Amino acid sequence: MRKLLPLLVAACALTLSLTACDKLPGKQAASFQNTDVTGLDYAKGFSLTDHTGKPRTLADYKGKVVLVFFGYTQCPDVCPTTMAEMAGVMQKLGPQADQVQVLFITLDPERDTQPLLASYVPAFDKRFVGLYGTLAQTAKTAKDFKVFYSKVPGKDPGSYTIDHMAGSYVFDRDGRLRLFIRHGGGADAIVHDIKQLLS
Repeated sequence: MRKLLPLLVAACALTLSLTACDKLPGKQAASFQNTDVTGLDYAKGFSLTDHTGKPRTLADYKGKVVLVFFGYTQCPDVCPTTMAEMAGVMQKLGPQADQVQVLFITLDPERDTQPLLASYVPAFDKRFVGLYGTLAQTAKTAKDFKVFYSKVPGKDPGSYTIDHMAGSYVFDRDGRLRLFIRHGGGADAIVHDIKQLLS
């Protein structure tokens, strides 16, 4: 037994050192409060136009943490509450907010014209950017991001609504998809996760 004791001590020491390897300074894994989708092979980007008329792709925002939300300006509830929540996130981030970009991609390019997006989106935060495309570009982008949306007819042709997915996507500074944010989770959880990605 005495001969085995040094071996047991050495084995225990090795186990403890290996267990602690993931806790070394600078090696701590991110602990997200929203859904971690790192490594999933979709939502790779887009080719749309911003509310100033400039062509945009996801690569234009490399170096920033990017939050992408799909909606439309005449949405009665989910869209304005989400945008207001994102504005609250920016306020809570303080100076770090300048390292974050919020993008609003319209699912209603027939009504959401450039001037309308230019007045609607920055009203929540002047740094927010509205994006639009043709019907075909919109459909392609939504498909690439696995975003469900469907036009619901109204009393007349122009009074329709759009049923759509209410979550948001988050990309890291390198343009990699990292998080899916469910609607209604609260600003604090989003702030927590963005700080993880900024650190």
